[in-house]
Amino acid sequence: MLTSLLLPVLLSAVALFFASFLSWMVLQLHKQDWIKLEKEDDIVGALKAAEVPGGNYMIPGCVDMKEMKSPEYVTKYEEGPCGILTVFGKVSMGRNLGLTFVYFLVVSFCLAYLTQLHIGPGAQFKDVFRFVATAGLMTYLAAIVQHAIWFHCRIVGHIIESVLYAVITAAIFGAMWPATMSQLHVTPPPM
Repeated sequence: MLTSLLLPVLLSAVALFFASFLSWMVLQLHKQDWIKLEKEDDIVGALKAAEVPGGNYMIPGCVDMKEMKSPEYVTKYEEGPCGILTVFGKVSMGRNLGLTFVYFLVVSFCLAYLTQLHIGPGAQFKDVFRFVATAGLMTYLAAIVQHAIWFHCRIVGHIIESVLYAVITAAIFGAMWPATMSQLHVTPPPM
């Protein structure tokens, strides 16, 4: 049954890939996600001088909970600034675009699997749409909200994208469900 949904899986992954492009490059929903530092050159110089390797850093940082209770840490935390620093090397756009497509493909496949467990052959568009849209929204939105709660990143663009991704995927699955699922009906041979 799941193999009959490979076309909607592939089409939704392609549609989401292009929707992602439109979101970032045309609508620029993430334009305000990052802010340029006033003294960027000084900070970059300090990072180079400290030979900070790629990784995610918490400022102030600690090794364990015991250190977090130390007077030195408490002072640093109260005086600030506090934040998160992500350091990475040169970005490979090709690699990241490829991984983004694979992500959409895997999520679409998982949504197809989940949907075919719940929705039977011959289901109506609205039933498939409602189920896939709900599962898709939970998939695309859930992780970023929790991340934003803890790490204070801007998520407005992500929320808009999550709703659009869920609707796009649900529309494709809903539109292709009856035709795709009707392939599963086996007609008995004539007597």
